[in-house]
Amino acid sequence: MVAVSEPLVLYDGTCGLCDRGVRFILDRDPRAVFRFAPLQSALGERVRAQHGIVGLDTMVLVIGDRAWTRSGAVLRIARSLRFPWPLAYAAIIVPSPLRNLAYRAVAATRHRWSPAPVCRLSTAAERARFVDSMPA
Repeated sequence: MVAVSEPLVLYDGTCGLCDRGVRFILDRDPRAVFRFAPLQSALGERVRAQHGIVGLDTMVLVIGDRAWTRSGAVLRIARSLRFPWPLAYAAIIVPSPLRNLAYRAVAATRHRWSPAPVCRLSTAAERARFVDSMPA
């Protein structure tokens, strides 16, 4: 069992949109709440197996022994970011099948309209928040 003591965000390490999502979180998380790892990393694979998450088309938020995917993960992440992003959590009242329908539509086309990840020069503090890198 993978023990996750701090909130962990798993993302598709080959997706430009996912990369921008991670940068969005980094820029709006001044308390450095979240840690990050690609879904394709060894840690990402272990966490996905533990929680029965198949595929790489979702962002995953893991807190303790619980995991959320798709819109549930995104909304819970937004709740912890700098204002005004916690207001987005109000969308949790929309039934998850409807929220996830929109999420899946974006996920299905993310590689077409979002370029590959662009290397941004990260600070040492940002680099320290990435807990597992891509496999060699």
